Amino acid sequence: MRRFRQKKSEAKRMRSGRALLVSDPRSPGPLRSGGHPPDGITRVTHQVEWKDLLSLSPARIVYEVTLPIPYLLLSLFLSHLAFTRSWLWFPAAIAASFFVFLTGLRLVHNAFHYALGLPRWATELVIFLNTVLLMGWMHAVQVTHLLHHRHCLREDDVESRSARMPWWRSLLTGPCFPFWVLRKAWGAARPYQRRWIALEVGCNLLVLPLIFAPAVPLIWRYHILAMAAGECLFPFFGVWSVHHDVDALRTIARTLRHATRNAVTFSMFYHLEHHLFPRVPTCKLNLLAVRIDAEIDPEELEYVF
Repeated sequence: MRRFRQKKSEAKRMRSGRALLVSDPRSPGPLRSGGHPPDGITRVTHQVEWKDLLSLSPARIVYEVTLPIPYLLLSLFLSHLAFTRSWLWFPAAIAASFFVFLTGLRLVHNAFHYALGLPRWATELVIFLNTVLLMGWMHAVQVTHLLHHRHCLREDDVESRSARMPWWRSLLTGPCFPFWVLRKAWGAARPYQRRWIALEVGCNLLVLPLIFAPAVPLIWRYHILAMAAGECLFPFFGVWSVHHDVDALRTIARTLRHATRNAVTFSMFYHLEHHLFPRVPTCKLNLLAVRIDAEIDPEELEYVF
C-alpha cells in the first residue's frame, strides 16, 4: 500500500510538471537545447542579448491588439461589393481575408507566449476573441504550441506533424489538423485550460452551421467560410513552410531575410528567431535577427523563400 501511494504521488507530480510546462507564461524563455546539441544554431541563445526587446509601449500594445480590425472591415466591405455588384470583387475580398487571418494569427501567436504586454486575464480574453475571429480553438492551439517549442520536430510534436510530410500531403490533411491539435491539447491541458477549450469548441459548434443559415447576412457567412478555409490551409503555410526539410540537429526552423517579404507577411516568417527566443514580440523579431546574424555564419540559415 505504501509503495502504491508513493507511485501515485510521483505520477501526480509528473502531471503537475507537465501542466506547468504547457501553461506557464514564463515558459519557454530562450530555447534550451531540448535535445539539440550545443554546437547547433541554438548556441546563440547564450550569445545574444534579448531581454531589452520584451517591453512594448502603450501605443504599440494598442496597435498589436487592433491589428486585424482594418482588414476585417475591408474584407467585409469587399465581399459586400462582390455579393451586391460584381463577382469580380471576390479576389480582392479573398486577399483581404488572407490578411485578416495573417494578422489575427500574429496577434494570437503573441498572446500564446504572453508577449502582448497585457495582464494575464486580458491575454486569455484576446485568445478567446481570436477563436471567434479565426474559427479555431485557440486555447487548444496554445497548449500544443508551447509543447511544440519544447519538443520541436520530435514524433510527439503534433504541431510539426505536417512539416514531416510532403507538401502535398500537408495540404490534403489540413482539415484534420485542428482535430489532431484538439485531441493532444485536451490530454495535456490543465483544468482551467480545458474549460476555455470546451467553451471555444462550443462556440465553433454554434457558429459553423451559420454558413448554411439564409437569415445570416452573406458577408458574415463568407467570413466564416474564409476563416475555416484558413484553418485548413494553416498546416501548409504556417507549419510546413517554416519547418520542412530542416536538419533538427543543426537548426530548428526557417527564416526570411527580405525587407519587402517580411513587411507583407507581418514578420511571421522570422520563425527561427521566434523559436530561439519565444518571448520576444513579433514586432521586434527584425531587431533580434540583426543580432543573431552578427553571431552566426549566413550559411547556417535555412530560408522560407
